[in-house]
Amino acid sequence: MGTALVLAILIVIVGCIIRSMIKDKKAGKSLQCGGDCKNCHGGCH
Repeated sequence: MGTALVLAILIVIVGCIIRSMIKDKKAGKSLQCGGDCKNCHGGCH
């Protein structure tokens, strides 16, 4: 039972992380440069 509970918690956490990443991507943010294009030298677009 404990293993199933931990697995369920991990699935929820990973789901939230993925949802956040998708939301940031749609908003134009990038993991590589953080949206600060003057410092990433165009590598993220």
